[in-house]
Amino acid sequence: MANTFSLILVLVTLLTGIIWALDKFRWAPRRAEQAAETLNLASGEISEEQIAQVAPQPSWVETAASVFPVIGLVLVLRSFIYEPFQIPSGSMMPTLLVGDFILVEKFAYGLKDPVFRHQLVETGQPERGDVVVFKYPPQPSIDFIKRVVGMPGDIVRYSEDKRLCVQQKGESTCELVAVDDVHESPFTQRGVSLIQAQEQLGQEPHQILVNPYMPNQAGQYYPTPGLGEWVVPEGQYFVMGDNRDNSKDSRFWGFVPEANLVGKAVGIWTSFEFDEQGDSFLPSWVPVGVRFERIGGID
Repeated sequence: MANTFSLILVLVTLLTGIIWALDKFRWAPRRAEQAAETLNLASGEISEEQIAQVAPQPSWVETAASVFPVIGLVLVLRSFIYEPFQIPSGSMMPTLLVGDFILVEKFAYGLKDPVFRHQLVETGQPERGDVVVFKYPPQPSIDFIKRVVGMPGDIVRYSEDKRLCVQQKGESTCELVAVDDVHESPFTQRGVSLIQAQEQLGQEPHQILVNPYMPNQAGQYYPTPGLGEWVVPEGQYFVMGDNRDNSKDSRFWGFVPEANLVGKAVGIWTSFEFDEQGDSFLPSWVPVGVRFERIGGID
């Protein structure tokens, strides 16, 4: 089931659409006939102004009819084309920061109905390295965003020294994911400077963060604590956050079914900076600046 907002949007569109149709094809002709009879005119001789004076359109009908095209357009855009999302946590740093507002391409992995999320048209499949938004499997009312690491049939390994290895379906060896340009990052976690590196899963490289002082959390891995190896089932995907030591992802709760995919994150349309250190007199949820340099595509 879609989230509450999607359901409300569908219901409002349906209700206003019914009122618009009833007014256009039944109520409006009746008002015209009533006005023509009152003024002793033929139906073809009466003007819209005369109809409005003699038999005005009820205000609630006028409101619903005028709102319907706007609500309908929003429903189509949000359900099938692009939907805006806000990044609420740092699990995808440095690719995405808290306060980034992103656009998600809804038609990238198939068109789904906005209420029950049944697939209507198949348009494509995720590729390794895609940043995807999906319904969190343990609690589908929540949207998560992570990067696709393992495809159906892959074997994914994450070692004690935090190296990622992927054995692609049909291959006999596990290839270490290429890592380059390792350096200290400007980002910190609990006062510790993080290590930043360039990793390449798909066609385009991306940046990841690692906390050099945090041990591997293998004891919390799912479904087998201590074993950093997963065989990705058919029709499902293994996802990870780019902030490797601050991301609860497939390592801890399992795989993402294809049916849970919402879309592909394709761009940042705006980015707000918040006072996380408490240096400002403003509440923590009030933006203190706009990061214009972050507007653009997502690697």
